[in-house]
Amino acid sequence: MSVISLTNVTKTYGRVTAVENLGLTVEKGEIYGFLGPNGAGKSTTIRMLLDFARPSKGTVQVLGHDTQHEILQIRQRIGVLPEGFSVYNRLTGRQHLAFAIESKEVDDDPDQLAERVGIPDAIDRKAGGYSKGMAQRLVLGMALVGEPDLLILDEPSTGLDPAGARKIRQIIQEENDRGATVFFSSHILGQIEPICDRVGILQEGRLVAEDSIEGLQRATESEETLVITLDSLPNDATQNVNEVSGVSSVSVDGTTVRVSCRSGSKTAVLRSLEDGGASVESFTTEDTSLEDLFIQYTTDENRSEPKIPMKTDIDVRGNQ
Repeated sequence: MSVISLTNVTKTYGRVTAVENLGLTVEKGEIYGFLGPNGAGKSTTIRMLLDFARPSKGTVQVLGHDTQHEILQIRQRIGVLPEGFSVYNRLTGRQHLAFAIESKEVDDDPDQLAERVGIPDAIDRKAGGYSKGMAQRLVLGMALVGEPDLLILDEPSTGLDPAGARKIRQIIQEENDRGATVFFSSHILGQIEPICDRVGILQEGRLVAEDSIEGLQRATESEETLVITLDSLPNDATQNVNEVSGVSSVSVDGTTVRVSCRSGSKTAVLRSLEDGGASVESFTTEDTSLEDLFIQYTTDENRSEPKIPMKTDIDVRGNQ
């Protein structure tokens, strides 16, 4: 079942095209990371999901409802942490949470919500005295009210310290484990990589790649780093490694050799070292990071066309 479906969506503001011919599907049970540099169109897309902005062309559906005609049905079943959120300075954290609970007509416990997002000691303080990170946690607590079927989070880790960002990831995983679908945008790549089933990379309003991180790595034939531990390193043992097809760099630190190479070159690299008189004790492989993939898809020379076929028919955790 598709929880989010955008079909041929374009959004223009005068002569500026914020989103262009966007097709995107998020299936039930996914954690979907929406990735792109600032100004790529991520927040505009989220605004259209919430009917805060309407597409100039195309259709947007959330939880099977058209956003332009059935937004009230949608809002009862979603939780939102928007970009540029604001709190009411004169209201306490408890009053904010109580308002969200009353709006959803549920019986959640404000104290439990505050504990979960890490602000239990501040719940009865006025939100005007909160730090940015505390305010962000409070709004996230409001988004969790009523166990929503879909969480939409726009840059949820911005402004948080490492502990706060780790807490956000934990909550996202917990919500997904209970059955919620999670759609969140970020330009902080480390926040996406550990938890997402799929990522979509948006560049200048266009979806230039979409797949699992592993799928993106395979499709781009990204390099891997081979870390090889030797019992000893004879002179010139690494000389021939640089000549192996697919090797781009070699570095040595004592008896440890790091080789950046294409996946298909690993066996040839190990054989080359052994032919040079080295004895390999062990080796590990470090995959290309999401940051490296992001750079590949969003640098100037790669902007004209998507580099890989899009994949939207992935079965996620048994869901169709």
